Amino acid sequence: MREFVVEADGGSRGNPGPAGYGAVVIDPASGETLAEAAEYIGVATNNVAEYRGLIAGLRAAHALDPAARVRVRMDSKLVVEQMSGRWKIKHPDMKPLAAEAAAVYPAGRVGYEWIPRERNKHADRLANEAMDAGKRGEQWSPSTSTAALDSPAGEPERTPGDATAGAAKARAALAGRRPAADAASAGETKVRADLRAARNLAVAAERPGRVPVTGWGPAADLGQPATLVLLRHGETALTATKAFSGSGSGTDPALSEVGRSQAALTARALAARGTVQAVVSSPLRRCRETAGASAELLGLPVSIDEDLRETDFGAWEGLTFGEVRERHPRDLDAWLADPEARPTGGGESFVEVAERVARGRDRLVERYAGRTVLVVTHVTPIKTLVRLALGAPPESMFRMELSAAALSAVAYFTDGNASVRLFNETAHLRPTP
Repeated sequence: MREFVVEADGGSRGNPGPAGYGAVVIDPASGETLAEAAEYIGVATNNVAEYRGLIAGLRAAHALDPAARVRVRMDSKLVVEQMSGRWKIKHPDMKPLAAEAAAVYPAGRVGYEWIPRERNKHADRLANEAMDAGKRGEQWSPSTSTAALDSPAGEPERTPGDATAGAAKARAALAGRRPAADAASAGETKVRADLRAARNLAVAAERPGRVPVTGWGPAADLGQPATLVLLRHGETALTATKAFSGSGSGTDPALSEVGRSQAALTARALAARGTVQAVVSSPLRRCRETAGASAELLGLPVSIDEDLRETDFGAWEGLTFGEVRERHPRDLDAWLADPEARPTGGGESFVEVAERVARGRDRLVERYAGRTVLVVTHVTPIKTLVRLALGAPPESMFRMELSAAALSAVAYFTDGNASVRLFNETAHLRPTP
C-alpha cells in the first residue's frame, strides 16, 4: 500500500479577510513533491482556510492513489486535534468542512500530526501565493509555484517536503549547472527570477538600519508587534494553600498584605522600564488591585476585559488539591487527563477557557497593534496564552510554574506569528540591597 504525506496550510489577511490555502503531497521515502494545490477563496477566516487546505491536500492524494495511507502534517493545532477526534467541533462553519475532509478516505487511513510553522513552509508559501494571486484578481497556477525555494541550496534535507523537484532545480541554478531536459521551461525561468529577487531581499535585509530584537521590543522586518506583558496578580489568602481560586461564585478574594507589596514592587519595576502604554485587567478583585498599583504609577487608566478572568472551578472553588482529590477523585482524574473535562458542579474545561482567552487575545492584539500593553490576569489564562503561542498541547500547562506577581511576555506580529519573550520572571520582587 502506498503512503503519502500531505502538508497543508491556510491563511487569512484580516481573519476574516482575503484568504487562501496551499497543500502539497509528498512521497515520504524520497521527499519528492507529487502534487501541489493552492487557491484563493475570497473572504474567510484562518480556520476555514486551514480546513480548505486539508481537503485539497487529501483530494490531491486521493487522485494519485485512492487506496493509499496518508499522514497529514499541519501547523494548525485546532484542525489536527479536531480531525484526530480529541477536540470537539463546535463552530457551525467547521463541522461541514471537517465532515468533507473525513469523507475523502475511509476511516483509519488518515493520521494527523501537528508540526511547527517553520516546518510547514512549502504549504505556507503556496497559501501566500494563492492570496497574492487573489489580490491581483487572478487564481494561483502551478506554473507560478515557487514553494520549492523554501529548501535552501546546499542544506541537507531535514523534513519531507523540502526535498522537492523544484528545489533541486533551484540548487542547480545557484550552482551554475544546467538542469535536465526541462531547463528552458517557463517554470525554470520563473525559479531563476525568484532566486534573483530572493538574493536582492537578503542583501537588503543586511543593510544598516535594521533594529535587533531586544527585551520586549519589535522585530523590525515584521513591523511593530502587539506585545502583551502578562502579569499574574499578587498573592491572596488562598495562594499559600494552593487552593482552587477561580471565577466561580464565592471566591473573589482581595490581595493579602504580601500581595499588595508584590503589586507595589511590580509597579515600580514597570514604571522604571517605561515601555507599557496601556493596562488591561481581569474583572476579578485581585487583578484589579494589582493592575491599579501599576496604572497609578504609569498614569494610565485600567480597562477591564471579561475574557481574562480565571477558570470557573465549579464546586472546587476554595478547596485545596488534596481536598478535591478526597471528595471528587474521578472528576479530578478526568480533568487532569482530558482538556474537555469540566470540574465538578459545572465549571469550565480547559478547552472552553482557551476559546475565550484566545478571543480576548485576538481583541487585544487588534486593539493594541504596535503597542505594549500590561495584561493583569491569572494562572490559567497566562499559561494558555503561552501554550497557544508555542503551539504546545493542553497538558503542557501542568508543566509550567507561574508564581504570584510573575511577569511573562508574548509579542504578536502582523504575519500571525507569536514570540514568547519572557516567562515567570520574578526578579522585580527581590528586595534591593
